[in-house]
Amino acid sequence: MKFRYHFQKVVDLKSNEKTQAEWMLSTAIGKLQTEEEHLLQLLNDKKELIDVIQSATESTASVSSLQEMQRYVHHLDECISRKSSDVRHAEVNVQRNQTFLNGKMMDEKVWLGARDKAKIKFQQEMLLREQNDLDEMATVRFAAKAGRAN
Repeated sequence: MKFRYHFQKVVDLKSNEKTQAEWMLSTAIGKLQTEEEHLLQLLNDKKELIDVIQSATESTASVSSLQEMQRYVHHLDECISRKSSDVRHAEVNVQRNQTFLNGKMMDEKVWLGARDKAKIKFQQEMLLREQNDLDEMATVRFAAKAGRAN
């Protein structure tokens, strides 16, 4: 007789939920990395522009071009501020998905543990049945031999 767990569909469901939570976390981490890379690019662009402005002030650059570059620096500051906010939101989303995944992993672990306990109990019962069958066969043989001896 083969072991069949009555709640196997629940175990499968919990496993699927954990897999979905892993995908959600993976997606959230990917989004966070993208936001961080974009923020880093904005910071690099700002640094390069400031270097250009500093070298332009040492040369004979026009006031209007310096003002234009300064407006662009201000624009980059606003973009950096918004992107920093996006990064924080992405970090919160990663944390939320990590917590969700941890919960799903615990659910799955509980159900797998219950299934394992049920399997061990089933195996013990099967061993006991086999032992009882062997004991019964030995008793029948003994009784048959004892009957022939008389």
